[in-house]
Amino acid sequence: MSRIGRLPITVPAGVDVTIDGSNVTVKGAKGTLTGTFNSNMAITLDGGVVTVTRPNDQKENRALHGLTRTLIANMIEGVSNGFKKELEIVGIGYRCALQGKDLVLNVGYSHQVTMTPPEGVTIEVPAPNKIIVNGYDKQKVGQFAAEVRGVRPPEPYKGKGIKYVDEVVRRKEGKAGKGGK
Repeated sequence: MSRIGRLPITVPAGVDVTIDGSNVTVKGAKGTLTGTFNSNMAITLDGGVVTVTRPNDQKENRALHGLTRTLIANMIEGVSNGFKKELEIVGIGYRCALQGKDLVLNVGYSHQVTMTPPEGVTIEVPAPNKIIVNGYDKQKVGQFAAEVRGVRPPEPYKGKGIKYVDEVVRRKEGKAGKGGK
């Protein structure tokens, strides 16, 4: 039995879960999420607890069991609490700003990079070198944060670029040239 798949998901107060065959709709204070899952997985709602069961121990069903449970748990977590990714900009002259809902990045290019977040994702810029991406859909929050980081990933020599706050950049030693300064 899957260690993750067999865990029950408790539905917090204020969250409404509707199961229609393999379609699951979750409504909460932050928004509404809908997911379609494999029809082999049996998803049931019993008194505020969602459980996912699999029909047999075939390899595909074992793989889908934990995945389905985790995706539903993330949907419930997202509409009740939301998800957050924090990014940090490192480098002299590198900065970011909000222009309406768009994020404007000055990260060493000859032009400014403007990024528009997808529906359901909001951006905060508490400081010129800090970006906070919030939203209720974990996949959209992670994807947009990865796209922002991809504009200027951190480089290993000086550590300049856009990185996650908890990310550790492996540093390299520079050239061991002729004496130098």
